[in-house]
Amino acid sequence: MPEAVIELRERKESLFIDKVKEILPEGGNLNLCLTCGACASGCPATGLEGMDPRKFLRMAALGLDEEILSSSWIWMCSMCQRCIYVCPMKIDIPQLVYNIRGMRPREERPKGILGSCDMALKNDSCSAMGASPEDFQFVVEDVLEEYQEAQPEFKDMQAPIDKQGAEFFINQNSREPVTEPDEMVPLWKILHVAGVDWTYGSKGWGGENYCMFLSDNEAWEHITRTTAKQADDLGCKVYLNTE
Repeated sequence: MPEAVIELRERKESLFIDKVKEILPEGGNLNLCLTCGACASGCPATGLEGMDPRKFLRMAALGLDEEILSSSWIWMCSMCQRCIYVCPMKIDIPQLVYNIRGMRPREERPKGILGSCDMALKNDSCSAMGASPEDFQFVVEDVLEEYQEAQPEFKDMQAPIDKQGAEFFINQNSREPVTEPDEMVPLWKILHVAGVDWTYGSKGWGGENYCMFLSDNEAWEHITRTTAKQADDLGCKVYLNTE
């Protein structure tokens, strides 16, 4: 019997490369990349999992979607944007990372980030630890009273929540009220000594937004809008993100 004909197939066309081209600066061309390594030189994630921004970018340009998608390095990028500032072409590599994260099925994204995002969506605190507005207020008031009594020089220190008309709306790391409440106090002292007019919000006080790192646009927007609305409702002039 004649042997079966071996069919040579071309590599599947990359879908990700289209997203790369969409965010290139005007006139930009990935083929002009000199692989200079400037992006990798200042990246805190360089070398992790044998990857760096330069290698990631070249893999994207070559259409290696599956290899990029399966790499755990994309979850190690902090999207700090250092690579953008040093890139001669000003290629937005963090945006590429964000896009590739969004291509992975949501349930297959890292459990820690996924769990923290979902926890932040449980109530209006937007806390990655799931702490409610009521729990947050109880902890803040309890810790404040303790330090006012223990340190007389700070007896007038305040940690207001939902203070109408405060100049600064300040958020808080979600972990501290739950596991390390004393860690909130140094910030209060600084604000007190500096005479800053500030407030927490009972809603949207969670300082992190793990949904952004999860590449969940809808959840990210929900958390951001919750915080922004609370700051606006209180009439605050400045939103200060401590994270």
